[in-house]
Amino acid sequence: MPSITTTITLKPISPFTHNNLFCLNPPPFSPHRLILKPISAIIIPPSSSSQQYQQQQLYQPFRPPPSPLPPKFRNLDVAGRIDVLANSLGLWFEYAPLISSLYQEGFSPPTIEEATGISGVEQNRLVVAAQVRDSLVQSKTDPDVLSFFDTGGAELLYEIRLLSASQRAAAAKYAVENKLDSQGCRDLARAVKDFPRRKGDTAWGKFNYVLPGDCLSFMYYRQSKEYKNPSEERTAALQLALDVVESEDAKNVITRELEGGRAGKDSTGDELVDVVKVPVVRLKIGEVSEATTVVVLPVCRAEEKEKNVLEAPWECKSEGDFGVVVAEKGWTRWVVLPGWEPVVGLRNGGVVVAFSDARMLPWRANRWYYEEAILVVADRSRKEVAADDGFYLVVGDGGELKVERGSMLKERGVEESLGTVALVVRPPKEETDDQIADEDWD
Repeated sequence: MPSITTTITLKPISPFTHNNLFCLNPPPFSPHRLILKPISAIIIPPSSSSQQYQQQQLYQPFRPPPSPLPPKFRNLDVAGRIDVLANSLGLWFEYAPLISSLYQEGFSPPTIEEATGISGVEQNRLVVAAQVRDSLVQSKTDPDVLSFFDTGGAELLYEIRLLSASQRAAAAKYAVENKLDSQGCRDLARAVKDFPRRKGDTAWGKFNYVLPGDCLSFMYYRQSKEYKNPSEERTAALQLALDVVESEDAKNVITRELEGGRAGKDSTGDELVDVVKVPVVRLKIGEVSEATTVVVLPVCRAEEKEKNVLEAPWECKSEGDFGVVVAEKGWTRWVVLPGWEPVVGLRNGGVVVAFSDARMLPWRANRWYYEEAILVVADRSRKEVAADDGFYLVVGDGGELKVERGSMLKERGVEESLGTVALVVRPPKEETDDQIADEDWD
């Protein structure tokens, strides 16, 4: 096969200068031939300083991540780690990371429980509590506070896991100073987490969010509002709030409430008649699942009018060891509410009416969002229009269900209603707005 040799000769181009500009005279263009232009490349060797800069930018030596295990446990094999866990050799926060290391080795919680005797629940508690303790160390928490949790502190630190780093440090210090148990730490964490959502509640601005004691005190203060004034339950809740409060402003608020409750009786010991108030509460996300007591009530839609309210089941109770809910007859809609005092107080005859908005309720529109659906809890066992300041579920002129004040009904000669309103429930939402005030009711 003949070989073809091609020789390419590169000739220098002679420029002609004109007014300090380079002018080139290329050959005329022809569409029938391919023009090849010479390409030249010059490799400029880098200087020593640029070489060092590139090395600093591109080369990063491998650094292994820090081991989560304490130094004395890092060289143990799997059998050694299991032995440490089975015999609790060391402080709980030292051997807790061994559980995570076994997870990485492919062990499951049941397998670890079988080998060490530590249940899956306890494994999770130890791992999470150790992480909480690490965050306290990084927050430079007082060593005396940390030492308090060296023995048996996993249960306490686990309860404050949902708080931020700064909140954990403050809550841990408060738990040590007040010697809280696991239930106390759980209540404290819940109060701190819930406090920002309660903006707009009565006296919220008087409690200091930075102080864990004020957050816990505000929780008890809110609970006191759920009881009748005066009552032993209300006084007990206010006394708990006073025992844990830290700031002077909040203490003054609670003291005035206590003194006002004691002033609820006259000099002869007879109770004074209070103005009837209907609680308006917003259901919190997850509040039903966290409640220790719940109430199940039948639900009617407002557009179904009077008929369904009268036909809804009157009695609903729990039976047996499992608390199976049993109603006197079948019903299509039910709602589960936390065991709030006004709801728990309902015996037979409780019913919930679902309104698509608040137009049928007697309160001022400038403080309410009509787009929001609401639930009205009524007591059908109390139909008499007795109190002028009470609120009652009635049938409007057009046959629609609505809520009206007792004084308005008495003016029209109405003596009986479908039931006395016990509670108004607003739907849960991420950002809570101001609760409706008593003066907003028309």
